[in-house]
Amino acid sequence: MNKTDIEWADMTWNPVVGCKHGCEYCYARRIAKRFGGYDKADGTITTHNPLPRAELHQPLTITRSSGKTVNSPFPFGFEPTLLYYRLEEPQHIKKPHTIFVCSMADLFGNWVPTNWIKLVLDACEAAPQHRYMFLTKNPERYAQLDRLALLPHKDNFCYGSTVTGKDGRRFNGSVLLNTFLSIEPLHENLDAGLGSFGGDRLIIIGAETGNRAGKIIPEKAWVDNICEAADITHAAVFMKDSLKPIVGKGNMRRELPWER
Repeated sequence: MNKTDIEWADMTWNPVVGCKHGCEYCYARRIAKRFGGYDKADGTITTHNPLPRAELHQPLTITRSSGKTVNSPFPFGFEPTLLYYRLEEPQHIKKPHTIFVCSMADLFGNWVPTNWIKLVLDACEAAPQHRYMFLTKNPERYAQLDRLALLPHKDNFCYGSTVTGKDGRRFNGSVLLNTFLSIEPLHENLDAGLGSFGGDRLIIIGAETGNRAGKIIPEKAWVDNICEAADITHAAVFMKDSLKPIVGKGNMRRELPWER
């Protein structure tokens, strides 16, 4: 587990890494490419995954250019990988934290085996002192798992959907679940109106970061529209630092529902 600069979480935890969405603005893929790989017996570094789905019970090591050898955080690059040895990490931290689960993956992607998801959820339940934040671009998987009675209905489990525009998919299942939206990066005016965010406790908004060619800079009016729609349903609004140049430092909203 690692402390994080993500404004709405205290820590990130990645018992599963890797993703197959292929988003062109993905920061996680860039990080995995930069720090991925593992040491081979012949002294070279590779990211080759010998299995259709990788599962590791013990970490692989990687030797950095400095000569220091460390546990590889992304042994197979951005290929989906279950790291069994990280599953018990939340239990070893007694102080309650807000944890972003699988910040370097989409745990609910169609390519992720259900037993992987169950292992992660069980690990969360084994450390109930923490609040767990999940994010996916495949919210249909939430609904599927909920029908199978595999999705915990607990106050410290928060299920988020990532959307970037009007065609983004969101979870429309049980109102008994804590749901939120992460609108990041905001790529167009959502034209959000009455009832747009019904059931969601939290709306996170952020602009695209980095220097990607074709990077979209949102307009203040797009952000204002989201805030107005959220206020109708009393959803908390949390603006990420990337919005400061757009809305102005004095207009930043940093509400979290569990702090109200």
